[in-house]
Amino acid sequence: MQPAELKAARKKLGMTQPQLADALGVDRVSVARWETGTRRIPPMLRLALKAIQMERRKGDK
Repeated sequence: MQPAELKAARKKLGMTQPQLADALGVDRVSVARWETGTRRIPPMLRLALKAIQMERRKGDK
């Protein structure tokens, strides 16, 4: 996953950096660093984003 993909996914979920960080159990600075490419994005993040998306869909029903 590339930084721009992460940012686009976060925005598609309608989440701010602090909201995504809270959902992932990480600091907001980590999300910001991933999105700017300062830090490598963990491989598990794609799966975690899918899980968040599924949870949000459940909440919409």
